[in-house]
Amino acid sequence: MALNSTIYKVELQISDMDRHYYATHALTLARHPSETEERLMVRLLAFALYADERLEFGKGISDEDEPALWRKAYTDEIELWIEVGQPDETRIRKACGRSRQVVVISYGGNAAEIWWNKIGAALGRNKNLTVLDIPAGTVSELVELLQRGMRLQCLIQDGQLQLMNDADAVAIDPLRRMAPAETVS
Repeated sequence: MALNSTIYKVELQISDMDRHYYATHALTLARHPSETEERLMVRLLAFALYADERLEFGKGISDEDEPALWRKAYTDEIELWIEVGQPDETRIRKACGRSRQVVVISYGGNAAEIWWNKIGAALGRNKNLTVLDIPAGTVSELVELLQRGMRLQCLIQDGQLQLMNDADAVAIDPLRRMAPAETVS
């Protein structure tokens, strides 16, 4: 007998001072039976970081051709491709070829460090790639916020986040391992 996904309902209020984006999103997250709570919360964090009206969760684990999250233009061109975890180099290169911007949000402490040391240098030629790492302790704190029904507020300022519910707050300072060079206008 196949196991069903676990459904989480999230009301996420975002105040992103860096991008001047302020909105409330009613989200439904399906956690595949093979997905960990940590990965689910990092997917939610990725949504908060890159929130947009057209940002949506992909099929992720159950579909090799879709990322954890993505945003498409009205012409169906992929504008943003977000991977969560430690995807292999081939998958990242393929995403960089298909999308204007690619973001990888790694987590997992020592495993993420080993992954980055193995493929980081080879990814340098991808000019549309950003790689962020979320410390293991922070991910554990995020999991403590997890409930089947959540009301969360997210405040983003100067690249730092704070994710809060009525009782707790988690400060998140992603480590930027790689980012495209800023263009001067």
